[in-house]
Amino acid sequence: MDYPNEIKNRIKRADGQLAGVLRMMDEQKECTDIVTQLTAVRAAVDKAIGLVVSANLERCVRESAISGLADAEKLVHDAMNLVIKSR
Repeated sequence: MDYPNEIKNRIKRADGQLAGVLRMMDEQKECTDIVTQLTAVRAAVDKAIGLVVSANLERCVRESAISGLADAEKLVHDAMNLVIKSR
């Protein structure tokens, strides 16, 4: 699957945030500040997961409608299970 730049940019941003957390640890920053930044990283990754699943689900449903081979309801169910498992 070809992932949109929007998703890739979110991952790059989360990567930068995580590098910032490591810097904060090296600088002996306060625990609350580090946890705040880690929470932001987790939120960014969660959003990226949602976008990846959504883009993939959209493609799968569209292809199944064209080919008539897959059950769209099962595709949606599987996608939701994937999101839930990622939590």
